Amino acid sequence: MLTSMTMRFETPSNPTFTPAERIAEINAAPGFGQFFADHMAIAEWNVRTGWGNDRIVPYGPLPMAPAGAVFHYAQEVFEGLKAYRHADGSVWLFRPEANARRFQSSGVRMALPEFPVEAFLTSVRNLVALEERWVPSSGEQSLYIRPFLMANESFLGVRPAQDVIYCCIVGPVGAYFEGGVRPVNIWVSNQYSRVANGGTGAAKCGGNYASSLLAQEVAYANGCSQVLFTDNSEHRFVEELGGMNFMMVTKGGELVTPDLNGNILPGITRDSLLKLAPQVGLTPVERPIRIAEVYAGVESGEIVELLACGTAAVITPLGALHNGDKVYRPANSEAPQGIALRNLLLDIQYGRVADPFGWTEKVD
Repeated sequence: MLTSMTMRFETPSNPTFTPAERIAEINAAPGFGQFFADHMAIAEWNVRTGWGNDRIVPYGPLPMAPAGAVFHYAQEVFEGLKAYRHADGSVWLFRPEANARRFQSSGVRMALPEFPVEAFLTSVRNLVALEERWVPSSGEQSLYIRPFLMANESFLGVRPAQDVIYCCIVGPVGAYFEGGVRPVNIWVSNQYSRVANGGTGAAKCGGNYASSLLAQEVAYANGCSQVLFTDNSEHRFVEELGGMNFMMVTKGGELVTPDLNGNILPGITRDSLLKLAPQVGLTPVERPIRIAEVYAGVESGEIVELLACGTAAVITPLGALHNGDKVYRPANSEAPQGIALRNLLLDIQYGRVADPFGWTEKVD
C-alpha cells in the first residue's frame, strides 16, 4: 500500500551541528562506515494507514522492543549510494533513482511495503543538503548514504510485519580497502554459498551479507581479503563476491560478468560500468561464467584481468584466486583496462568529465 500523502522530509526548525573543526578532523581520515552526520531521515508505515510521519531528526538510536520482528526474522533491506564534492564545491548524487527502484524491488522480495521512489529521492536529497558540510573534498572521499527499511512491529508470529520503519543515515567515507586501489587476493568458496536458487540473492538484504561472513573468516585465515561465491547447487558457476559483483577482461577485449540469474545483486556500479565499457575499448558481455573457465582462461592468458565492483570500492583488481588447491594469477594483476574504466566512472561522479548519460544530479 502506497500512501497518497506526499512525504516532504522537511528540515527541522532548530538543527544542531557538529563543530566545523571536528568535522574537518573526521574528514581528514574518515575510514569507511565509522562516522555519521548529525541528522537522519525517518518515515513510518502501518498496514492500515500506509506511509507517513516523515521527518528529519537528530541522529540517534531507534527505539525498538526486544520482540521487534526484525530481530527475530530479519525482515529488512537497505541501499548504498554516495554524494560527491565537485571541484567548484557543489555536491552531486549519482543515479539515485536507480537505487530507489532497487530498494523497492528488494522490499517486495522481503514482503515489505514498497517505499515510494519520490519519497526515497526526497529523503536523500534533503538529508544530503542539510548535511552538506559533512561531504569531504579530498581524493576519492565521499558522503556515503545508507537508506534502510525494516520491520518495526513487536510480534513474534511468522508473517510480514504490519508496522515498518524507513530510515536514512549518512556519513563521510574514504577508500573501502585500506591502502587504496591495489590487487587483492580472493578465496573461492566451494563449501559455503551466499544464496540459494529462488532465494534473496537479487535483494539487497542483510541476510545475504550475514551468510557470507563465515566464508569471509575462512578467506582471512588463508591470506585472502574477499570471497568469491559459486552457485549453491553444483559450485560450477561464478556468482559474486560477498559484497561486490565479479567481472573479467578477456584478451579479445570483452568485459564479461555473470548475467542476472536471480541469485546476483543487480549492482548500480555493475550496470554503469557495462554501459561505459565501450568508451575504454571494451565490449560488455553478460552471460553465465563457469569457474573452470576462469581458471583455464587465467592459465592460458585468455583472461587477462579479474575485477570486483561495487558502490563502496568502485573497481578493485583481483590479484589472485585461491581455491585451496591452487592459486591462479591473471597476467595483468594491476588491471590497467579495469583501472581505466574505474577512472572514467570516477571522473563522471566527481564532475571532471561530461556525463553522457545524465546520471548525476546537483544537490541544491
